[in-house]
Amino acid sequence: MARRNRTLVPGARGALDDFKAKVMSEKGYQVNPNNPNEVKFEIAKEQGIPLKKGYNGHLSAEESGKVGGPIGGNMVKEMVRLAQERLSNNNQNS
Repeated sequence: MARRNRTLVPGARGALDDFKAKVMSEKGYQVNPNNPNEVKFEIAKEQGIPLKKGYNGHLSAEESGKVGGPIGGNMVKEMVRLAQERLSNNNQNS
């Protein structure tokens, strides 16, 4: 099956990877800045999920969600926090 989670802005992949590395390291995970996607293996191990490099078709949707959820969820929470902070700063400066 082809991967469907492509970035909308072609040049944004690097910035998203940097953001992922920053957010997950702030959450206490060991993140390789050159390959922040590796953090999923640490999360999987923590959850007791047998994630391995390559094909993981044996995982259930629930197991996959337990790995990807904390990553995406923490990234979204941080994006919302940053947006609220910027809105608050803009309102104070107006």
